[in-house]
Amino acid sequence: MENIIVSACLLGVSCRYDGKSKPNEDVIALKYKYNIIPVCPEIMGGLPTPRVPSEISGERVINSEGRDVTEEYKKGAEETLRLVDMFGCKKAVLKEKSPSCGCGAVYDGTFTKKLIDGNGITSKLLAENGIEIFGEKNIDKL
Repeated sequence: MENIIVSACLLGVSCRYDGKSKPNEDVIALKYKYNIIPVCPEIMGGLPTPRVPSEISGERVINSEGRDVTEEYKKGAEETLRLVDMFGCKKAVLKEKSPSCGCGAVYDGTFTKKLIDGNGITSKLLAENGIEIFGEKNIDKL
């Protein structure tokens, strides 16, 4: 079976900023078709769970307290890419809207729930390295 990177929160791991998960049964069912490699780039970048929510603002990632956490997000993205390379992954299923995993749309940095076109730090790095990215709502295209 092919190896695939999957956001751990979509598998039921309580690693989101609020200390919760977002299990998605369609994503979990991928275990019958792929070898799943779970990741949480934010934790892999050194951020705690729970943590202050963050959003992308321009080229930076800023948390709701005004702290710049860009370096932690970049480190998490690099660690995820290391796993992609180690396990020979060609695809990833990532949590939509996340500042690390978001694909196609992310929050705009104002903490008002407004979405803008764009990708999270990890999804952008993976895409730049040839990895096909899917959000949890479009895994039917896998």
